[in-house]
Amino acid sequence: MEFLKSKIRHIPDFPKAGILFYDITTLLRDADGFRSAIDGLSDPFQNQGIELVVGIESRGFVFGAVVADRLRCGFAPVRKPGKLPSKSVREMYSLEYGTDSLEMHDDAVHRGQRVLIVDDLLATGGTARATTQLVRRLGGDVRALSFLIELVGLEGRKRLADESVHSLLKY
Repeated sequence: MEFLKSKIRHIPDFPKAGILFYDITTLLRDADGFRSAIDGLSDPFQNQGIELVVGIESRGFVFGAVVADRLRCGFAPVRKPGKLPSKSVREMYSLEYGTDSLEMHDDAVHRGQRVLIVDDLLATGGTARATTQLVRRLGGDVRALSFLIELVGLEGRKRLADESVHSLLKY
């Protein structure tokens, strides 16, 4: 995992003072690093019967689509409100100061379909929790969530206490 961590650029005070930003664009542009990251996100779920990968906007699209290809299954996006062209369902979630929401097409998940949720980062767990609720509302069977990075100090895993959570890198 140190190999992957070495491919991620650290930017202090971005997007505001006191925040250390983990810039994954340096990992994405490195062929060996990107391949290793995808291996780490998908390998634990090989032969697990995953039928659909759900990727959370926006970096979850990058990782999720490739993981879906590796697992030989479909891919469905979860987006910010107003970005999907067809009928969708919405889930609100809490932020530190206020709320936000996510949407999925109402036909993105079939009843009983085995789903893996993928994103680049597990921080507070709000978007991941909202995504699991969307998938379940549509009848999906959330088997696990897979993240490239987990910011352990923000305790997002606690919001996902009833879920199977896999994170490749922990900071």
